[in-house]
Amino acid sequence: MTAWLGFLLAMVALLVISQKNLGVAMFVGAFILGVATVPNSLPAILWSTITDPSTVLLALIVGLIPIIGGTLRSSGQMDNLVSNMRIGKKAFLMLSPALVGMLPMPGGALLSAPLIEKAGEGISREKKAGLNVWFRHVLYLIYPLSPDLMVSTAIAQVDMYQAIPYLIPALFFSLLLGYYFFLRDAPGDMDYEGDFSLTNLFLPLTAILIAPILDVLLKTFFAPSVKESATLMGVLASLVTALVIGREVLRKLGRIVAEAKPWNFSLMIVGIMFFLDVFDGSGIPQSIGTVFVTREILFAAGFVLGFGTGRIVTPAGIIFLILAKFGAISLPTFAIMYFSIFLGYVITPVHPCVSLSMESFNIGIKDYFKTVMPPTLIAFFASFFLLDATFL
Repeated sequence: MTAWLGFLLAMVALLVISQKNLGVAMFVGAFILGVATVPNSLPAILWSTITDPSTVLLALIVGLIPIIGGTLRSSGQMDNLVSNMRIGKKAFLMLSPALVGMLPMPGGALLSAPLIEKAGEGISREKKAGLNVWFRHVLYLIYPLSPDLMVSTAIAQVDMYQAIPYLIPALFFSLLLGYYFFLRDAPGDMDYEGDFSLTNLFLPLTAILIAPILDVLLKTFFAPSVKESATLMGVLASLVTALVIGREVLRKLGRIVAEAKPWNFSLMIVGIMFFLDVFDGSGIPQSIGTVFVTREILFAAGFVLGFGTGRIVTPAGIIFLILAKFGAISLPTFAIMYFSIFLGYVITPVHPCVSLSMESFNIGIKDYFKTVMPPTLIAFFASFFLLDATFL
């Protein structure tokens, strides 16, 4: 009884405090659960977590990623990338927020909103807000440098690069839904300022893509004993590239780091891993095995938690920890559960990008829901029915 009470209190603390700081929430939740279940082992579990090479490297990696985004933004390379894509209006409205969203940064929705406003003449304010959020986050489903995908696959104990092919159908389905509900009637063509520059297109793309490419190559040909070391090399290469192509930005690096707040991302990773280690040693996993929990219930819970927390990692930690107690998580099951969490996350006003987009385009929550709920519900129920497919 004490263990379950501690678990309940830990979940409440995690969900409440994560609205302010996910890393702190994870540590508080871990300590509550640990005191209720394994008080004598808690210091040893903490020491094991903070000295684990995989945890240390993953925390460093996730802390460096927002600095890359801040560097490219501050040097103007993200603007160069967007202004030299030279594609059609509808493709621009899909890709510009997606490309900006590839590098997580505080208030990132405010960066893509002016691009949408500039290119979206003739589109309603409600649809502009919807497509700014929808397409900004859709690449989170498959982008290897997404901290959400990195951490979620680690929690579920599945290989990220093996999981990505199973998430590609969700990506294409989301793109089709986004196009149909937000863009199919978009009028006019795209007007670009200035001449096309292949250099200004190639350089920022290189900085963005070099990390996942190098990560895959190092893991394939060298198979390091700590796989996160390959990812770290790729991310460092990406950061160095971003600094080199934006030479003047070195003088502003301190301000970029301060604005990116990489310590929050790193703290989040350590807190998550600490919580997972305490959870594994608490006896709760064995107790969960005696409770009747179906995949359908967990699927719906993932959506609700994504909506309630405005995050992906927090629900992923809860859902995949419980799901793993019933056996190894298959790649199709991981993909569908992750997509459910993503759908809840992408529409909730708790998610800062949603609130910022509504503010940018001066619409209310009712108008936002009216615009975004139809594609979200279609995606949700389509995925829900897939849970009963035999290959899962």
